[in-house]
Amino acid sequence: MRSKNLAAILTAAVVLAACAAIAVAPAAASAHEEPVGNLAELMRAILFPNSNFLFDVQTTDPGTPPEPGSEDDRSASALFSGIYTGWQVPQQAALALAEVEPLIMNAERKCENGRDAPVANEDYQKWARQLTEVAKQIYAAAHEEDQEKVSDLTNNLAGACEDCHAVYRKYQDRCRR
Repeated sequence: MRSKNLAAILTAAVVLAACAAIAVAPAAASAHEEPVGNLAELMRAILFPNSNFLFDVQTTDPGTPPEPGSEDDRSASALFSGIYTGWQVPQQAALALAEVEPLIMNAERKCENGRDAPVANEDYQKWARQLTEVAKQIYAAAHEEDQEKVSDLTNNLAGACEDCHAVYRKYQDRCRR
């Protein structure tokens, strides 16, 4: 009887360990994946457009219905431009920025000039964290549909970007540190 109980317990332990390993494996693997693009390309693909969606809130109320597009424009951009509108736009933009830190902190990421991205530098790490934190705050404010709060928080977003860009981007010797 004791050996049956012991066998059942051991079997359950092995199954649980296997399930835990499966659940953890995708997260661990993604942290070590080789990046597809360099840091500048990643910035242009994710951070630049989504930041601009958030900066638009300073002058445009996301709750206002969008203007209808031209019926003659059959491009994919025009056809799908009305699917996600309103407060979903700044909510999703803030979400993208809040989730991007692991991508910009990937140790394998290169700068546009082929040098390693400065992920080991304390200041770069600090600004990446600031970006994440302000994006989370904007995400919450966008869910409250508070245009003034989102607009005010975009100043902090601009500050986090500017602090990093002043050191790593604005000058000719990019990613110089």
